[in-house]
Amino acid sequence: MNSLYPPLPAAVQSGNPVRWLSLFGPGAVIASLTIGVGELVFSSRGGSIFGYRLLGFFTAVLGLKWVLVFASARHMVLTGAHPFQRWMHLPGPRGWFPLVFFLLALVCFPVWVSFHSGTVGTLLSGLAGTEKSLRGGAHFVWGMATLAVVLVLVFSGGYPALERIQLAIVLLMLVCVVVSLFAVKPDWLEFFKGFLVPHPLTYPDWATRQPELAGRPVWVEAVTYVGVIGGSGYDYLAYVSYLRDKGWGRAGGPIATPAELESMAKDPAHLHRRWLRAVIVDSVLSFLAVLVFSSVFVVCGAVILGPQHKIPGGGNLLALQAEFVMPIYPWLKYVYFVGAFLTIFGTLYGTIEVAPTVLRELVCAFNPEQAAEQRPKLRRLAVSWAGFGGFAVLAGTFLCHLVSGRESPPGLIALLTPANLFTGVLACGLICLLAAWTDCRFLPRGLRSGILSRMLNAAAGLIFLALGIKGDWDDSGWTAILILTGTLALGWIGAWVGEARRFRRRS
Repeated sequence: MNSLYPPLPAAVQSGNPVRWLSLFGPGAVIASLTIGVGELVFSSRGGSIFGYRLLGFFTAVLGLKWVLVFASARHMVLTGAHPFQRWMHLPGPRGWFPLVFFLLALVCFPVWVSFHSGTVGTLLSGLAGTEKSLRGGAHFVWGMATLAVVLVLVFSGGYPALERIQLAIVLLMLVCVVVSLFAVKPDWLEFFKGFLVPHPLTYPDWATRQPELAGRPVWVEAVTYVGVIGGSGYDYLAYVSYLRDKGWGRAGGPIATPAELESMAKDPAHLHRRWLRAVIVDSVLSFLAVLVFSSVFVVCGAVILGPQHKIPGGGNLLALQAEFVMPIYPWLKYVYFVGAFLTIFGTLYGTIEVAPTVLRELVCAFNPEQAAEQRPKLRRLAVSWAGFGGFAVLAGTFLCHLVSGRESPPGLIALLTPANLFTGVLACGLICLLAAWTDCRFLPRGLRSGILSRMLNAAAGLIFLALGIKGDWDDSGWTAILILTGTLALGWIGAWVGEARRFRRRS
């Protein structure tokens, strides 16, 4: 059986941590999806508002998300089954829960793409001096132009190109931000206390006078960071799929049979079980990179923007952060603008690339043969929906802004918040809890996670669900609950109708 799968790399068997760096691949993609918007915008924004207190909060969030990622990736490497394939066996009509995730993706992916495009637009609009043009909505036009360029690149790319681009971005940014941390001369005692001593998150007095925060509950602001920092649930479902592309362990072949899993459970040195080291190294490096970036930008926001009572927001999401490097050498602000553009550009590219990966796995769960045969077509459909859908969201928002006649356009963060709460918080909780069910349902006892891992997974799932429900309620009240309930009902009804049609065809 082992001859059907790629040999174990020397780095996996090595005890040398330096050699483990060669395993960093799929994790770089996930890290770079959040390193950009997560750090340049939300970490610096949160640091300005909450200060060093945010460091422990971010560490806890990333720890819980690592638990989620490793549980799902571990099952994929051992069995070759993606979460969507396992969710087909949930009680109820066949495939109802994967359909729920599909319906949420239809709405949320264009919103995420429009947000990233609009974020780049705010930077370009500021550099061109057009931030006050078109009644303050010029950044929407710049965002649409940027998205058009990205779509041209995405249609000619794929996973290998994505990994190379994102890995280079992650490594280059890592060097720069570590240097920046020492340059801003933070209060090191408060820095380390921020990680170790928990503090409640509350708005300072000056923040409540900011128009963007005046009617925004602290919970909604904090839970927005939970959804953005470290990635969303769809990013992690794509990460598991990237393990299939890499051929790590059983992920490179068909789903393991119960007999094969029993044999694996009796062999601690089995090839697929040893591949788990690659998953651990890759995922840990990914989240460590995110934590380093997050911490640096939190500190920069606390030291530089907070005392000036400035927060990134509205149509000014990226320009304020240039002050992080100006105290060292004023000319570095131009380097910052180039780096910020490339970083968010890479995040936008990666977000669009996640869409065809998720769609491919969804179709594979229902019909593996069709997923293989229609892969190019599925990719075009997913990229077109996410890309052109994001373009439509930007264009529609811009037109509404022109018609309304307001000088201050709707904030991009306000546009993102509902989608972020669904995909980045609630979805993570559901994936966590279902990962525990998947292990118990399909793995023999010798292959299941230990009791500590199961407890952490259950705790992470419940925490994400509680935060998501609380954030949704505070942000939109009954509207959010009705949307979520309606989506669950549509998924159930759609699966039931599909099952009825299959029954009639067989009859």
